[in-house]
Amino acid sequence: MNLAKILAISGKPGLYELKVQTRTGFVAESLIDGKKITVNLKSNVSLLSEISIYTYEGEKPLTEVMQQIAVKENKGQAISHKEDNATLSAYFKQILPDYDEERVYPSDIKKVLNWYNTLQAKGLVTDLAPAVEEPKEEAPIAEEKPKKAPAAKKAPAKKAATKKEE
Repeated sequence: MNLAKILAISGKPGLYELKVQTRTGFVAESLIDGKKITVNLKSNVSLLSEISIYTYEGEKPLTEVMQQIAVKENKGQAISHKEDNATLSAYFKQILPDYDEERVYPSDIKKVLNWYNTLQAKGLVTDLAPAVEEPKEEAPIAEEKPKKAPAAKKAPAKKAATKKEE
């Protein structure tokens, strides 16, 4: 399950897929209705690949939790996030028996199940390989962009120098 480009944006319902990064933010496409929105850098955005669930032994990445849900449900829909809190807690206990019940709230469980069902409905619950390497691939691309900008600045400076010589 590749969560590297899937975003949760504070104040916006549903999940979004990162499409293009810009200087002032990025463009994301809703997984619910397919509409594209622009999001500035001041918005509170979370990459699903960076989210973890508290357990008694430490933290478990959301990718692994969603993989366990996919295995339990045979890549089908999980229970609805609208169930009562006791049902949700019992279900989540089957998925992640050692989750920290004091630090993982029912609202967190609802989000995880809602996100899983959204991804499953879009057909994104197919590949069970964790997406850890993709953000590393994006870093060199971001470094190349500033290198191109100074090169563009040097070219006009040379032209100006040749005009002065004439």
